[in-house]
Amino acid sequence: MIGRTVDVDAWDEATGVALVVDPRRGVRRPVTDYPDFSHLERADQVVAAVPGAGWRAYWKDEGPDNGPLTEQVLAWLVTAKGRATPITVDAHGHVDDAEGADRLIPPGEG
Repeated sequence: MIGRTVDVDAWDEATGVALVVDPRRGVRRPVTDYPDFSHLERADQVVAAVPGAGWRAYWKDEGPDNGPLTEQVLAWLVTAKGRATPITVDAHGHVDDAEGADRLIPPGEG
């Protein structure tokens, strides 16, 4: 299960605890105030989204009956560090990243 993700807005200078904005109260709160807080993760900031432009992601054994699966790359998310992550959409409209794909197929290639 994926929990909620909230950006760290600041750090408490006295305790070093991460602070996040509580939109209901309009104040910063320590992440440790939330009973469902589990951990922090370092994440690159997404600065751009580029169209998939005909790229496809291929998995050799993720399809029906553990067969092959190919999905269109909907977009590439580009981070501040220059990393591009392919985002796919399946036949049901579900969106996910394709970082675990066995191969990325460029436009025009079989």
